[in-house]
Amino acid sequence: MKRIIGLALAVSILLALGAVPALSGEPENKVIRCSTTTSVNDTGLLPYLQPDFEAQTGYELIVVSNGSGAAIKLGESGDADVLLVHSKAAEEEFVANGYGISRISFMHNYFVVIGPASDPAGISECENAAEAFAAIADAECLFVSRGDESGTHTAERRIWAAVGIEPGEQDSWYISAGAGMGASLNQANEREAYILSDKATFLSMQDNLELGILLEKGEDMKNVYSLIACNPDKNPGLNAEGAQAFIDYMTDDATLAKIAGFGEADYGQVLFYAGE
Repeated sequence: MKRIIGLALAVSILLALGAVPALSGEPENKVIRCSTTTSVNDTGLLPYLQPDFEAQTGYELIVVSNGSGAAIKLGESGDADVLLVHSKAAEEEFVANGYGISRISFMHNYFVVIGPASDPAGISECENAAEAFAAIADAECLFVSRGDESGTHTAERRIWAAVGIEPGEQDSWYISAGAGMGASLNQANEREAYILSDKATFLSMQDNLELGILLEKGEDMKNVYSLIACNPDKNPGLNAEGAQAFIDYMTDDATLAKIAGFGEADYGQVLFYAGE
């Protein structure tokens, strides 16, 4: 018995000194910094999943939400361990430059074009977002852009480019909000303007808006979300194990089932879909 007690005491001392690793069931670094886009946080998806993740793993998840451009910059500066974003070209560049280990697409939803019920540009009859944007520009109807280098802003610019239009300060009908999705939707609502939004954020705010969905079809409206573990070789000191634990949780079948059902009770339809 004395030998067992003595051995236990010795192991405790070694653990305290860091001479042997901590038990595998307890994370060594319990804090994970997740830099994410506003849509997954403001819609309530991450707050919904976070308690379950923390209870299952023992980690504490610190969530910072911005537009995807700003979210990715936190990964570049070493101020995030894992990213959850939706800006494919920027994500691929992030990984190619060595800041991220790999890009894992795991869920999607759709962009929608929001506008006033009067629909002065007549976009509700358009076949896709490119056709709708061309109609808005041709009619010079008010359009609010996020203007914040977010995934939604990047998608908007891609749609304008598809029809050979580059709106900016020279166009009185084009308003750059330089704000997140919620603030931009509120500004569009005040101005009775058109705006591109992810469908999830719009549905979570629709009770306080006079605007409605006028277009939600076309392949150019798909919005894919990805997870990226930040590379500790690029920024030493990152919580690589925690980042992988978060990715494993988010891509687990049980979590994907939760994602696939999220929003239906409150909004009558799901906000996100599992898979790319």
